[in-house]
Amino acid sequence: MRHYPPSLIALIRQLSRLPGIGEKTATRLALHILKASDRDARALADSIHAVKEKIHFCPGCFGLTDQPLCHICNDPDRIQKLVCVVEQTDDMASIEKSGSFQGVYHVLHGTLSPMNGIGPDDIRFQELVDRVQKGNVQEVIIATSTNVEGEATAVYIVEQLSRIPVKVTRIASGVPMGGDLKFVDQVTLKCALERRYEY
Repeated sequence: MRHYPPSLIALIRQLSRLPGIGEKTATRLALHILKASDRDARALADSIHAVKEKIHFCPGCFGLTDQPLCHICNDPDRIQKLVCVVEQTDDMASIEKSGSFQGVYHVLHGTLSPMNGIGPDDIRFQELVDRVQKGNVQEVIIATSTNVEGEATAVYIVEQLSRIPVKVTRIASGVPMGGDLKFVDQVTLKCALERRYEY
C-alpha cells in the first residue's frame, strides 16, 4: 500500500475498519470515492456526518430515529398493545420487511451472555419491564435468536414478566418453508416437533 499517497492510505484504513470490509474491498471503495465527483464525495461525507449527528434511540422502542419518536411508534395505525421484543435494530428491519407484523417493537440492543459479562443491566431489559408494568401492553412477542444467548434471554424475559398480567409468546422456530427434512439439523427438527400445532 506504500505506493498510495498518505491521505488515500488513511481512507483505506478507515474503510477497512468497517465490518465485512477487508483491505482489498476498502482499496476498491477508496479508489471509487477518489474517482467520484466532488459533489458525490461530499454527499457521502455529509451523509456520514448527518447520521452521527442526528440519529438517536427512539424513547418508545429504542430503535433508530432522527425524529422525537420513530415512524413505527408514531404511527396511529400500529397496534400499541402488541410489543415484539428483538435483539437489534436490524432484527426489527427484517420483521418489517416481511410485512406480517402490525404492532410495535422493543429493541434490547443485545442478549444475556454471562460468559461475556452481559447481564440484564447491560441491555434494555428494565425498560421493557417498565413499559409492560404501565399496563398498556396486552402481549409481548419474544423474537430473539434461537442460539444459546437468544434462548437464555427469552427464558429470562418469560420469568421476569410472569409476575405481570401480560400474555407472553415466542416466535415459532423449526423447519423453514420450502425446507427438506433431510437437510434440517437435529436441534431444529426437535424444536419443530415440540412446537407443533394442530392443523
